[in-house]
Amino acid sequence: MSATRLPALPAFRSRVVPVVVIDDARTAVPLAQALLEGGIDVMEITLRSDAALDAIEAVARAVPAMHLGAGTVTRAADVPRVVDAGARFALSPGCTDALVDAVRAAGLPFIPGVMTPGEVMRAREHGFLLQKLFPAVQAGGAALLKALAAPLPDVRFCPTGGLTPDNLPSFLALPNVAMAGGSWLTPADALAAGDWSRITRLAREATALSRSA
Repeated sequence: MSATRLPALPAFRSRVVPVVVIDDARTAVPLAQALLEGGIDVMEITLRSDAALDAIEAVARAVPAMHLGAGTVTRAADVPRVVDAGARFALSPGCTDALVDAVRAAGLPFIPGVMTPGEVMRAREHGFLLQKLFPAVQAGGAALLKALAAPLPDVRFCPTGGLTPDNLPSFLALPNVAMAGGSWLTPADALAAGDWSRITRLAREATALSRSA
């Protein structure tokens, strides 16, 4: 279980990763375009709906400028499905040996989920130096990340879970935080209404917050 070289993540600019649940795949492309207009060039479409794979495929085909990740990847069987749909990387709320074997076999960049120091160390042994702290706020928030920095200085994090515009700057200001994920950027009512101008506005606000952190 020694660390080995793993595929690199796409080189996106945004430090804020929208975490999206899409119930209607037809909304995926205009959503991605609205996020790009607001300065966000990365998104995580979660496997929490029946429309998720179709949504990933639609964005991958129509919006190549969007760095597209598949989220809530929890089983090894999910990996070939998201690769075939066009995801460029994957994220998970946790980390299992089977999932690690699957992403490594597929050559898919992967951000495993962790919550405790032991889980961080285990993911690091697998070679993952960028990890998803989930659920971030419930696990201890910025205070936990500060505490992890001293004993585990080579690991960086993408905290997700409970983040808002109010607490985003406090996370992004930490040296061991590479980026942060949040669902507030893509509210369900805005998606249902096709309110893309609202999505763009939220993206611009998050982009401004990330630059000031």
